[in-house]
Amino acid sequence: MRFTALGDLLIKAISTFFFIGYLPLIPGTFGSIAGVGIFYLLAGSSRSSYFLFLFCIMVLGVLTSGRAEKLLNKKDPGCIVIDEVMGMLIALCFLPPEPKIVFLAFIIFRILDMLKPFPAGRLQNLHGAIGVMGDDLVAGAYASIVLHVILNLSRAV
Repeated sequence: MRFTALGDLLIKAISTFFFIGYLPLIPGTFGSIAGVGIFYLLAGSSRSSYFLFLFCIMVLGVLTSGRAEKLLNKKDPGCIVIDEVMGMLIALCFLPPEPKIVFLAFIIFRILDMLKPFPAGRLQNLHGAIGVMGDDLVAGAYASIVLHVILNLSRAV
C-alpha cells in the first residue's frame, strides 16, 4: 500500500489524536485524558450529538489505526491513542459530568485497558484496526457497566 506524504501526516494526526500520542511516557493515559476533555466539551449537547461524535471517532480510528501501524511498522504502537479517546468516551456514556464520577471512570477504564479482560485481550491480538480499537471498545464498555452498577448501588443505599 502506498501513501503520500500528506496522507501519511493525516493518518498519523488522526490516529495519534492530533499528535497527543507522541507525548512522552504514558501516551495512552494522555489519550484517555483527551477523551475526558471531549466528554466535557460535549456535556451540554444532546445524546444523539454525543453518539454521532463517538461514532465518528470509531470510524476514524478504524480507518486510520491499521494504516498507522503499517506506516510505523509496529503492531499497536503506543502513539496511536484514538482508541483510548474512543474507549474513554464509551466509559462515560450516560454519566453525569461530575468530577468524582468522571475521575472514577478514568481510573476504571485505565485499569481495564491494562488488564484486558475477556474478550479484550483476544481482540488486541488481532491484526490491523480491529486489534487496535477492539480492546479499548471492550474496556470502555466494561468501565461504563461497572460505573453504572456502582452509581445504582450507591443510590440504593
